[in-house]
Amino acid sequence: MDLKKKQTTRSPGRRRLLRGATVACCAMALSAAGATAASASTPTPRTVNYVALGDSYASGPGIPTQVDATCARSDRNYPSLLAAAKNWQATDVSCSGATTTALAGPQGSRPPQLDALGTDTDVVTLTIGGNDIGFSSNLATCAGLTSKDPAGNPCRTFFTSDGTDRLAQRVDDTAPKIAAALDAIRERAPHAKVVVVGYPDLFPDDGVGCTSSVVPIAAGDFAYLRDTEKKLNAMIADQASAHGAAYVDTYTPTVGHDMCKPAGERWIEPLVAAAPTAPAHPNALGQQAMAAAVENALRCGAYRR
Repeated sequence: MDLKKKQTTRSPGRRRLLRGATVACCAMALSAAGATAASASTPTPRTVNYVALGDSYASGPGIPTQVDATCARSDRNYPSLLAAAKNWQATDVSCSGATTTALAGPQGSRPPQLDALGTDTDVVTLTIGGNDIGFSSNLATCAGLTSKDPAGNPCRTFFTSDGTDRLAQRVDDTAPKIAAALDAIRERAPHAKVVVVGYPDLFPDDGVGCTSSVVPIAAGDFAYLRDTEKKLNAMIADQASAHGAAYVDTYTPTVGHDMCKPAGERWIEPLVAAAPTAPAHPNALGQQAMAAAVENALRCGAYRR
């Protein structure tokens, strides 16, 4: 199944899923050992072994059907959609709440995510970093401050009160953790193509907010939180480039479908979620958009089916 072809037969809104994806992998041949196109004497190439690592933006909490209650993992998350589209054999160990620490160490009763990797791994996707900067708790802090100054920017004031942007500092502090994670992936799966998947657009890209009971963020804080997410994505992209991995931009193709949009148009749920999705997370359409962005990026490589 070709995910792009499937989606472009639908509405113009669905066609926008594939627009604007940063195809960093197009500068690199997608040629993991053993997974290149078969020769004429072996017309059927062997199955591509794909491992999905990451946090709740990969696992798809709340999206039906949940197949792992502990990790809040859906069978309609972007790794599942990608594997189905590419006809890959998938091992999905993405888990809600995961940080870079959960990659190399246990997460509750779950073993380290890196244990899923091996020398026969052909492709790895990684979505990580948001929990390392405490993004969910940061949003909760911002929501709690909104009532004090709903037209102002109490969240930004709080996080910059000492003259330093503490959220920006947390992004900087997470950079070496991402670097170490990518090095560890390369050590465990030396032949794999590693694809780092960024975070989609949570807030209006134009900075114009939608303060309400379901999005309790002060009007002046939307731009601040947008910029924080962009800093996070930029840092992740830099680390991917520095450590020989591809980066896929899921922010650009999801602009215009943030949590401020009405149901049916939004691909990210508000802080008080209406759909069976975790607050401030991609809903089913958002996971489809992420899968489409990754598949579009991989389209430049050798893994066609």
